[in-house]
Amino acid sequence: MITPAFELSQDPDFLTVKIRVPYAKASEFDIYFEGEDFKFYAKPYFLRQLTLPGRVVEDGREKASYNADEGTFTIQLPKEVPGQYFEGLDMLTSLLAPKKSRSAKPLVEEMAVSAELSEENEEEFDWEMEQVPYEESTPPLQHPYGFGNLRSGVFQRLQDELSDVIDIKDPDQTPAEERRRKRLAAEAAKFEPDHYLADFFEDEAIKHLLKYKPWWIDAHKKMTALQGESHQEHDSPAFVVFSEEEREQMRKFTNKSYLLDKRSRRHVYLGLIDILLAYCYEICVNEGDKNVESSWNIRKLSATLCWLEVSFSSIHDVLVSFGRRVLCYPLYRHFGLVTRAFNDTVMILQLGKAAVLKCLLDIHKIFMESDPAYILNDLFITDYCIWIQRVKSKKLAALCESLQKTTLSKSHMGLELEELEAAAVLVQEEEKALKAAGTVSKQQLLCSESETSDSEESSSTSSSETEGSDSDEQESSTSEDGEINSFQGTLQEERTAPLIDCNGLRQGTDTWAMEVGDGKSKVSLQSPAPPGKLVEELEMQMHSAMRLLEQPEGLATAGCISQEQEENPVPKPDRFSEDAAGKRNFLEVSPKPNPLLFLCSTNEDEE
Repeated sequence: MITPAFELSQDPDFLTVKIRVPYAKASEFDIYFEGEDFKFYAKPYFLRQLTLPGRVVEDGREKASYNADEGTFTIQLPKEVPGQYFEGLDMLTSLLAPKKSRSAKPLVEEMAVSAELSEENEEEFDWEMEQVPYEESTPPLQHPYGFGNLRSGVFQRLQDELSDVIDIKDPDQTPAEERRRKRLAAEAAKFEPDHYLADFFEDEAIKHLLKYKPWWIDAHKKMTALQGESHQEHDSPAFVVFSEEEREQMRKFTNKSYLLDKRSRRHVYLGLIDILLAYCYEICVNEGDKNVESSWNIRKLSATLCWLEVSFSSIHDVLVSFGRRVLCYPLYRHFGLVTRAFNDTVMILQLGKAAVLKCLLDIHKIFMESDPAYILNDLFITDYCIWIQRVKSKKLAALCESLQKTTLSKSHMGLELEELEAAAVLVQEEEKALKAAGTVSKQQLLCSESETSDSEESSSTSSSETEGSDSDEQESSTSEDGEINSFQGTLQEERTAPLIDCNGLRQGTDTWAMEVGDGKSKVSLQSPAPPGKLVEELEMQMHSAMRLLEQPEGLATAGCISQEQEENPVPKPDRFSEDAAGKRNFLEVSPKPNPLLFLCSTNEDEE
């Protein structure tokens, strides 16, 4: 027989059961309800036992209809107490629970063994068996884990397969306190300050992720808006809608009861918060989309799943553990994501156990699609999905209130986050100051370079002008020097010429004349004698000089002294005269009779 898909709804007077039975034989169906029991049969579908959360009554107001197009039966059952609210209509697994057996049969019975199994084998039996001395051995103590600490010994059999699922090695032999100590040490070793500071300062991607709004935000807004209405005060399932796939998941669960002591129940509630926090982080960072890292994110951020943590003593311990793991392991390590997951978990708990169940069903699906993580469904998630359907809403509301009152800050993480941030801010300010100083010095350097280039240009311009003026002056001085040199050369020739006759002949009547006009000096040598006569006279003076060379050294010395006196004559005022134009002219020097007048050559020539 097939268990059909069904769903329940209600209004103040009726409980409505909608059962989907495609291809069923609609002409033959059977419905039974009384008190809290409901049964339905339409071949090949059989809803064996449905335990209702409230009592219904058969008083003639009941109705049933069949939609052939959709293949659904809709049955309306009158409530025994009109206006009564039936809680947990979405908890399908708990509704399928069978009633407790009222039979007086013992739970353990002796069964008769068949004759085939009881007959002894007629073949020869070897009585000579190997005997081993008995050694009393105490089985190793196994530490429990899993939902409500109800499991142990699982990882001894599946150690190779589960090494990638959990971080703790050999959990069966590791006490709870040692697990906690190893977890804290692993988190401290994994924390990377550079990664945290990078996400702290470059938080554009984080801000974008924080803007994402999952489905529970809209549902929470609707619930808050209708909070004042009495009939909606506890009707959180009205804001949570299960898909058909989720309903099918709930129908496949085997309903069971859990015998938990007070300590175990406390661990179950704290573990629920831990798992929901990790799930909220995963939904936020992936914006509701599932990927290959979804399973890793949830189990890695939850110490309950990854380290089989059972030593949480308070809600604050759970929040600190989750915050540390967010800052150590995933891609985005920002404290803002911790706060966001905290607020989302509060909203989910405020929406009630239907919202919690919807989240757990999603986690169950994620783990089922991940090959190494499926074992976590058997250890935790499946039991949580079944258990949450039986939890009283008041206890869940009290848990939410306690969570809401708990505070969490960066100083609680034990990772020196505030000191790291302060040091990073100081370094950043120093870098900005150095950068600003470098910019100013660079600008000053550019300004100095521009000033230097300007001064170089001006100096080059002035130097070019100076060079031009110098060249002009040099040209003028050169021309003047040329004239002066030519004048000196002529004067020297006149001085070195043999114009003195040692035998008392008359000195040549050469006239020197200097004219100064127009800022330039012009020197000219005038000879009134004819050229031919002058040549003859010069030839005669040459002969006289040759004769002079033959004179004694004393005469030659006297002649040289006379020559020096003659080369540096002392000018007399009566030798100059001015003409009418104001020009000064040299007067003709009259020769003096001197028997020793001669022109001496240089000492070098004599030697």
